[in-house]
Amino acid sequence: MAEPITIFHTQFYESPVGKIAILTMDNGQDYKKPNIFSEGAFSSLGRALDRVTAEQGVKGLMLTGKPYVFAAGADLSQVPFIATFEQGYAVGKAGHTAMKRIMDFDFPTLAAINGAALGGGLEIALYCKYRTVSRSVAMIGFPECFLGLIPGWGGCTLSTKLVGPEKALQLIIFNALKQNRMIGGKEAFELGLADRLFEGAEFLDESLNFLLGIVAGTEKVERPAVSFGGVEGLIAEARGFVDSRVHGAAPAPYRALELIQGACSRDIEQGFEEENKALGDLIKTRQCKASIYSFDLVNRHAKKPRGLPEAKPRQIGKVGVIGAGLMASQLAHFFIRRLGLPVVMKDVRQEFIDKGVGYVRAQFEKSAQKGAISQARANYLGGLVHGTLDMDDFADCDFVIEAVFEEMAVKKKVFGEAESVIKPDAILATNTSSLSVAQMASELKNPERVVGFHFFNPVALMPLIEIIKGEKTGEVALATAFDLAKKLKKTGILVKDSPGFLVNRVLVRNLCDCISMVDQGASFQEVDDALLALGLPMAPFELLDMTGLPIALHVNETLCNAFGAQRFAVSPNLKKLVEAGQPRIYEQGGGRRVVPQVEKLWVKEKNRTFRPEEIREIALTSLARETDLILEEKIVAGTKEIDLAMILGAGWPFFTGGLTMYLDLTGISAKTLQKVFFSL
Repeated sequence: MAEPITIFHTQFYESPVGKIAILTMDNGQDYKKPNIFSEGAFSSLGRALDRVTAEQGVKGLMLTGKPYVFAAGADLSQVPFIATFEQGYAVGKAGHTAMKRIMDFDFPTLAAINGAALGGGLEIALYCKYRTVSRSVAMIGFPECFLGLIPGWGGCTLSTKLVGPEKALQLIIFNALKQNRMIGGKEAFELGLADRLFEGAEFLDESLNFLLGIVAGTEKVERPAVSFGGVEGLIAEARGFVDSRVHGAAPAPYRALELIQGACSRDIEQGFEEENKALGDLIKTRQCKASIYSFDLVNRHAKKPRGLPEAKPRQIGKVGVIGAGLMASQLAHFFIRRLGLPVVMKDVRQEFIDKGVGYVRAQFEKSAQKGAISQARANYLGGLVHGTLDMDDFADCDFVIEAVFEEMAVKKKVFGEAESVIKPDAILATNTSSLSVAQMASELKNPERVVGFHFFNPVALMPLIEIIKGEKTGEVALATAFDLAKKLKKTGILVKDSPGFLVNRVLVRNLCDCISMVDQGASFQEVDDALLALGLPMAPFELLDMTGLPIALHVNETLCNAFGAQRFAVSPNLKKLVEAGQPRIYEQGGGRRVVPQVEKLWVKEKNRTFRPEEIREIALTSLARETDLILEEKIVAGTKEIDLAMILGAGWPFFTGGLTMYLDLTGISAKTLQKVFFSL
């Protein structure tokens, strides 16, 4: 379905200082459908500016957006159809040509940023001579490098010239590659993007009065002089950051670095021309196509999860958490933070409970110290957690989730104890990372109330929850899990009750290959370096250290028992490290220096050497085969769920397109399986 066209509505206001043109961007939809720029929108902008040009006696122009939205940039739905440099160049040229007409007016122009201003939406504001921003605006930024592009309608050039290279790098590079971080109105003002910061209630009136003051000469705008000195050092630092995030696998942020550095010496027209060329080169790349696919997955497909039942979800008024370890404590903190509901934590020893409750309250205290919440709010939220040794304190809970040891006997025991005291319609959830949900519920009187609700670590940051339907999981339990995931601002994906579920199965399959190559003679660092070059967010053995060797071994053994040693072989070396109590491969804080004890204990079977290309081929070939089996076994509904899960649960960057899209675009699936995934 075609996106609604953004119209530039034009009116003229006869003010005390003369005629003011007011342009309002509005696509006729509510705030959930933001204004975007398509060919139709640029045509509307052209007609609006024609009217302004033809109108006699115009003294100023104010550009603003519909309620809660200024503009959200380009119509990305058209990007997949752009295949040549010339087409990409034309996209850049069209944007520059349309927007620069605003810059060419000889009277004051003001962008009143009343709501979200992203990408091209922020760029069009930069073409105005002045800007105001509402304090209530929460989303301002340049997400382009996150999407395999660059701010190519003036963003690289104009932001650098307005606020200097250091702040431009923050906006375009650092924020984008830190999971697409946005800034708010206050921060935009402090950065120098806006000349005035006004409160939301009277924002448009205040902005108009500000423009009238500029026209009358009663308002003076003073901006600090921009320094372009030391830009080489700033670019070098930013390049190091980009290397750490994309490892050379995505061209867009590197091109943005060049444009920002060039903007320090080029004039505006030269800067625009270089942006056009950059768009021509980037918009046809594999990384850009994959990024747009990922964007669509996260922003559209994820909002309509397949397998969501029609049953009415259970309303949650109180949450119980079985366990008080680190994961359980993260869950308790997150439930309170997102839902504002009371949470009771149970464990077997008081010192465990004290530590867990203390962790939750400390997190709210840290938020208060950072100014994210008030001290009164921190005290209130911290007061919502309660620790107990008595399972009876779960009697009035509506949703109880266990986060105890990954041992079936332990989980069955705590579920049995919980079922004896909780309400008949309360939901029992498990945060297991690999064990059978059906088996866990097999001895309960009401197994239909049990559902898998698997978070990823760290709980507050990873957006995915795997929702696992056991053999007897009921529709109400499933509907409640999806509803709760949404209220927690997470994305729920329905996953079949199968060992390792989805994400861990993929990651452990890859880890088995990595360990096997080290067993045969490769170094840990060689394997990590080779796979980082694919653009993965974290090297396999660094991920292993973060997960913890005992947990990884447990999941590996679970998958080996289920699917066999040919795919999920358990390395004797990994078992040896766990039995010796060795928690890590690399020295903590020491970069990628292998712990001497690991070198001592790890016995290599062979002395084979591996080229980086060979390491990548081995890993990707296995992933293609495992992915094919996952789809054959109907672990999830389809390829999009796999890709979405790898992006949101494993942190794979947008420019990979997840797993199946990556394997298709790089030719791995065709070579390995003689077919592609994307048509499935």
